[in-house]
Amino acid sequence: MNERLLAWFQAHPNEFVSGEEISRELNISRTAVWKHINRLRAKGFEFEAVPKLGYRLLQQPTRLDEISLLTQLKTQTLGRQIRIVGRTESTQNEALKWAENGAREGALVIAEEQTGGRGRRGRIWHSPPGKGIWMSMVLTPRIPLHFTPHLTLLTAVAICRAIKRIVPVPVGIKWPNDLLIHERKVCGILLESQAEDERLVRVIAGIGISVNLDEQDYPDSLRHIATSLKREYGQEIDRATLLAEICLELEQLYKLYEEQGFGPIRTLWEAQSVTIGREVSVATPYGDVTGTAQGLDESGALVLLGQDGQYRKVFSGDVHFTSEGTTF
Repeated sequence: MNERLLAWFQAHPNEFVSGEEISRELNISRTAVWKHINRLRAKGFEFEAVPKLGYRLLQQPTRLDEISLLTQLKTQTLGRQIRIVGRTESTQNEALKWAENGAREGALVIAEEQTGGRGRRGRIWHSPPGKGIWMSMVLTPRIPLHFTPHLTLLTAVAICRAIKRIVPVPVGIKWPNDLLIHERKVCGILLESQAEDERLVRVIAGIGISVNLDEQDYPDSLRHIATSLKREYGQEIDRATLLAEICLELEQLYKLYEEQGFGPIRTLWEAQSVTIGREVSVATPYGDVTGTAQGLDESGALVLLGQDGQYRKVFSGDVHFTSEGTTF
């Protein structure tokens, strides 16, 4: 029925169509019309509703296209194998299955919508259709297993730099893997690794970027703590252009890391950080650790200076800011 309703609106471009007319033509109730309109809204279609005039289709969701994306890619390896799916539970699951069946390094799974996108610590990542970049990439780094956290930090740097090239917004990195704009989350990163006999076999790098979400696209629980590039910039962003830039930046930093190690990546991360210099409280498995964030150590741990003058390293945990930071 959604398809029939959509076809009706497409046959009446830029026109208001009354609910009564739709009800009569499609032989459904006015309540059913309203329900189907809302289902289309949930899929990214935008409608204007005016009493006594009816509904008008304002905008249809743009869909990513494999061919157009490949023409924009400037990479040699990353993203050269692409699968674009309409709806999936998680691109992490899709990428892992593909990797286990022979996908090469750089293989990329992109979804228009995720129903169970995963964040850190089992959190759900809100991934509505046609509004964001929900993707997972297969990586096979030749590094020791305990260096895996480097890749999370590297990925954050690559995305931050790519966004700034495409969209003039003050985005920065919150340790270890969140990107914020004006203290609100715009991007999350989740790296899941597989190892055999203490040897790193592969990493599935999951990336979720809220690109073109509007305020009404968020549930109430996220509306004031999350944001999108469109909300901050005021204009819709071409997802394919941004995605291609992310792949290029990620490939360049990945190569730099292979050639020169973590040192240059650490410097770049610290330059993009919204964590350094701020007083933070980090919820770790062993309790809360507080102090002023100083930077990263060679492992990627966050170094804190406590009020007692002692330096402490935090290897994992959730950071909460307890002081105001510098505005980018």
